[in-house]
Amino acid sequence: MSSLDQFRDETRSWLEANCPDSMRTPMPEEETVWGGRNPVFVNPDSQLWLERMAEKGWTAPIWPKEYGGGGLDNSEARVLQHEMARLKCRSPLFSFGLWMLGPVLLEVGNEAHKQEHLPKIVAGQIRWCQGYSEPGAGSDLAGLQTKAEDRGDHYLINGQKVWTSYADKADWIFCLVRTDTAKKHEGISFLLFDMASEGVTTRPIKLISGSSPFCETFFDNVHVPKENLVGKLNGGWDIAKRLLQHERTMISSMGMGSAIGSSELSLDGLAKEYVGVDNRGIADAVLRDEIARQEINSRCFAATLRRAGEEAKAGGPGHTSAMLKYYGTEHNKRRMELMMKCVGFQGLGWEGEGFDDDELNITRGWLRSKGNSIEGGTSEVQLNIIAKRVLGLPD
Repeated sequence: MSSLDQFRDETRSWLEANCPDSMRTPMPEEETVWGGRNPVFVNPDSQLWLERMAEKGWTAPIWPKEYGGGGLDNSEARVLQHEMARLKCRSPLFSFGLWMLGPVLLEVGNEAHKQEHLPKIVAGQIRWCQGYSEPGAGSDLAGLQTKAEDRGDHYLINGQKVWTSYADKADWIFCLVRTDTAKKHEGISFLLFDMASEGVTTRPIKLISGSSPFCETFFDNVHVPKENLVGKLNGGWDIAKRLLQHERTMISSMGMGSAIGSSELSLDGLAKEYVGVDNRGIADAVLRDEIARQEINSRCFAATLRRAGEEAKAGGPGHTSAMLKYYGTEHNKRRMELMMKCVGFQGLGWEGEGFDDDELNITRGWLRSKGNSIEGGTSEVQLNIIAKRVLGLPD
């Protein structure tokens, strides 16, 4: 037996013994675990599952063990992923720290940053938010104006961010600030600081879907210690771009149906339930063809994501994330359109009698999917990146 086969057997046995039965079911949105200083566990098994996975380092399986990670190689991480999928194990933790900040700190953070923040991210002890976009600096992110003044042993932060996901629930923020006005891109720095700091306030923004995951975030004379600077002073733009690559890869995964709310609903199952079946399957031939195309595209996209992930780990092309983000965004929007088409008039509900939870989630998920083409860099920005950086087209 090869070492990888042995690892698979051991992983399978461990998961079967340690993953609670309720963690092997579709995850309702209200049971999503984000961790933090004041975590919410609607289902007590969620806390137990997180603790067990974090103790193994398997919330961040390929991170080094010295920072709390699992220390797995890529092949072992794929085995873990496959075995979790086989048992239908839920993800134990949703975290911007895992998806975006952690990978950047591993690349450019100093040892103190890694020792301080990475183990807490793995354990789900700190919930992070991202301070990038501003009212006057969205797609033109380098135009940001939130200012950090050097006050000797600390920076004094003043300014505003917008579309800060879950800022009202986050413990810490990774934030882009202007530390030099001489040059647009070269005067930006990357800071980490506590959202409980005096002078930080947040205000939720209600979306068309009825939810308020985004916030306006205000900084009024916020003191941030100098040691919270990541990388070089005025060198934050390169870090920002690298983190955006991780964010765009994360968003692209929504195209695989990983978005919270409607991820466990099968297009094929919905169509058969609401449209009916005949001797060829789904009764509506056009819808049947559209769903088949969507499923084929999903499998191709999944294979592309895996290949791109391997290339990224090997130091491959740096702009793949723009292509994945663009395609994943459009793929997810098509998926939600098809869900709406499957349920028909039952997708027109908002609240009240006559509509079940799945139908209402589909309606809200369809509306929410429109935001995919804005967050993490608009689709237009991604197309520009692809044209210039990948295809080398002239301006």
